[in-house]
Amino acid sequence: MNLDLSQLNDAPRLLLHARLKPLQGTRFQPTGFPEIGPALYEGPDGTPTLLVESAQSMANRMEAVCWDVVNDDWVPPLKGLSVVRVQDKDGKPLTNSVLEAHRINSPYILEGKDKTIHDRLKQELADMAEGMVDLRKLAKVLLALDINALLHGVFLAKKDLAGGRLRLPRALSAFIEARRVTIAASGGVKNDAVNPSGDTSKGFGNVPFARDEFVSPEITAYFNLDLAQLRGYGFSQPVYDLLVAIALFKIQAFLERGLRLRTACDLECDQVEVERPSGFELPALAKLEEALPGLIRAAEAHADFQQITVIYRK
Repeated sequence: MNLDLSQLNDAPRLLLHARLKPLQGTRFQPTGFPEIGPALYEGPDGTPTLLVESAQSMANRMEAVCWDVVNDDWVPPLKGLSVVRVQDKDGKPLTNSVLEAHRINSPYILEGKDKTIHDRLKQELADMAEGMVDLRKLAKVLLALDINALLHGVFLAKKDLAGGRLRLPRALSAFIEARRVTIAASGGVKNDAVNPSGDTSKGFGNVPFARDEFVSPEITAYFNLDLAQLRGYGFSQPVYDLLVAIALFKIQAFLERGLRLRTACDLECDQVEVERPSGFELPALAKLEEALPGLIRAAEAHADFQQITVIYRK
């Protein structure tokens, strides 16, 4: 199936937002941060606002909807894309560059005994040890090894790889905010029917606890695809179209399948609106799934897609 993305060819950004709501009831639990807990703050107009999901977490979630954990492979529409697999000495899968938080910069990929990826990066990017980093060349290498890094960014912070200066920012970013929030305070007790006054430091005894959840009439997921950045890598049109289609797939798959953020934060998408460019209609997930295999085949004729397996030995 043909996927017409021509409206995006001259746009600097694709901006869209999705209205979300709890799947059941009215309460939801936001992400929490060490020492500060929920990120509750006042918006520019004084409106109580809450960060429900951070940009870092959203990147991980949009990666997760692309990987079939049961079959240890890309989901069917994305099969054939480059990925670095990590296996133990018996050939059993340990992890891969899609699921690793830092993608190809994962220590399981660059710090293991098998130096295949590290040495290839060092060899192909050796001319960047001094002077400005050639982002186009870096992007070309990542296209062959870890295409996911072109959308979600990577920082190869190793001194022997161009002095630790190899870095691509996120082209696809997202976050979820809630406005006009109020706290739904509750709590409970962990009961010990055998010894209610037991030593709680060892897990015995009754333990009361407080719990804060939130309610909001306005929960919004925001997505930003930097099209100018993708065009700046200098890829052919089929490769550029593929990268854009993968990004749109990630967004739509997340909104349809990835909104169970936590046990107490199960959301659903109520409405999606494109802010920029005007007039662009976000393709449905089914249409993207149908178009992607053909886009991958078209891109393969213009680039070296390579499935890499790294054996990691403890």
